[in-house]
Amino acid sequence: MKEKYIELMDKVLSAYSIEHILRYFDDVKTNGLTEHGFPRLTANIGILISHGRRHDLLPIFLEMMEFCCKTIPCVKAANDFSVREIVCCIREVERSGIVDAETVERWKGYLATIEPTTCYNVFAVTPADNVRNWALFTGVSEFFRQQMGLCDSMTFIDTQIASQFQWLDENGMYMDNKQAVNHQPMMYDLVPRGLFVLLLQDGYRGCHYEKIDAFLKKSALLTLKMQSPNGEMAFGGRSNQFLHNEAWMITVYEFEACRYAREGNIALAGEFKAAIKRAISVTEYWLEMEPILHIKNRFPTESFYGCEKYAYFDKYMITAASNLYAAYLVCDDTIPTPALSDIQPTVFQTTEYFHKLFLKSGGYGLEIDLDADPQYDASGLGRVHRVGAPSAICMSVPCPAAPKYHVDLDQPMPLALCPAVYDGEAWCFGAESDVKHEVVQADTTAGDARASVTCYFPKGRDVTSDYCVNGSGVAIGLSGTGKIGYLLPAFSFDGETEAQIDADENSLTVRYKGWLCRYTVEGGQIEDLDRMAANRNGHYLTYLAVGTDSMRIGIEIVPVEL
Repeated sequence: MKEKYIELMDKVLSAYSIEHILRYFDDVKTNGLTEHGFPRLTANIGILISHGRRHDLLPIFLEMMEFCCKTIPCVKAANDFSVREIVCCIREVERSGIVDAETVERWKGYLATIEPTTCYNVFAVTPADNVRNWALFTGVSEFFRQQMGLCDSMTFIDTQIASQFQWLDENGMYMDNKQAVNHQPMMYDLVPRGLFVLLLQDGYRGCHYEKIDAFLKKSALLTLKMQSPNGEMAFGGRSNQFLHNEAWMITVYEFEACRYAREGNIALAGEFKAAIKRAISVTEYWLEMEPILHIKNRFPTESFYGCEKYAYFDKYMITAASNLYAAYLVCDDTIPTPALSDIQPTVFQTTEYFHKLFLKSGGYGLEIDLDADPQYDASGLGRVHRVGAPSAICMSVPCPAAPKYHVDLDQPMPLALCPAVYDGEAWCFGAESDVKHEVVQADTTAGDARASVTCYFPKGRDVTSDYCVNGSGVAIGLSGTGKIGYLLPAFSFDGETEAQIDADENSLTVRYKGWLCRYTVEGGQIEDLDRMAANRNGHYLTYLAVGTDSMRIGIEIVPVEL
């Protein structure tokens, strides 16, 4: 796997042509170093050259590295992120001997002049400071600099670490959103945990070691439950659906595989290694496409489709390589990876801060958002994955009503698989932000993953959805009073390929990339709402199953017979 990580890093870098790199460097030389994308690109080029790849880039790398090392101590340019990565690059370059010792020492000399309070953008002065994960990036960068013998900053480092514990929930998951207490982004839970992994992996044994280790152990076991059968990390909030997501999750998994192997629990270490294998398949799937894109759709890069304003290609494409390198650092290749087998029936509910319910069985995986952030998601069943099938063929992430990322539909509607009620004049959908979702019961029984979720609509209406997941697919039993419905998304366009959609009164099918997603309805009929919705993956047509008092919905995802 260590060689696999280097191979995938090389593939990520191939998304940047030499002309692109030179153009990027010219822009930075003209406008100055303003963020961490350029140092990150520089560091990854150096690491790959050190591993015998991309030797053609050595001359430009030397210029880029000189520029970064000389500039970083003099400007605030998100160095919180950059210093660790530049230090890692120097280590690899020094180990490989591809650069003369005098140059390496000069680069170290530049970094030795860093003054933390003037170099880093964000840092904690006291452990009580509200500084969130940027302070942890700062602390990790400073620790890596200290490990190279370039500073003595342990008091500063421990203050940054101490400032982070206040943001952990009872499961050890990290709460990052300052504005909305109950809308925590899933990627920004994983990011700090991965940084803590790198601290411990690189030798941190300071006063916070035992506390860090304990919450990493607890939260990683839950992260296993949240991974989809396809290998993807959970959806939710900002910075989701990018290629760097799974690579960072893998870093956490590698650390825990090592932990349990040391403890002699080879079976559990193998579960983490199997989860890594699933996650790697996601990254490989997207890296096999041409051109390589940094987000999980096929819209042109210049369209910015699915991206927040900060999530541009030059920063987030190379982030996938950086995160793969983090996994490389942690990986122990002596731990065996078992053959992939069916995932055991699993039901897991997060705390209210993350408001998610996960059901997995028989190769299918569901993720239900009970209180979605309307800027990024929609409440309801927002993900139905099946092993091996394209993630978006049913739904991989919900469609928000007013996304805080770019899409190309003027008025996208909120969309998830969820109940609806008719009030005599119009439909009210469970995906709307004023509808409350509550888990009534959730458990595993005889190989099934089951849950009952009630939607409480305005004007006193409610509908309960009984979910059952197994190898046959997903069965949903609806019960309410009067005219009720259930929203059905039909994936239609990924930016490059159009899906084939067919509908009649009792069935709706989506054919896409050799697979078929089929919805069936008993006790009701399917109506075309003639409305579109959009998420990071692409476009959807919207349909509604309509019945009275009760209804049954079936979902199956199967290969298309040729």
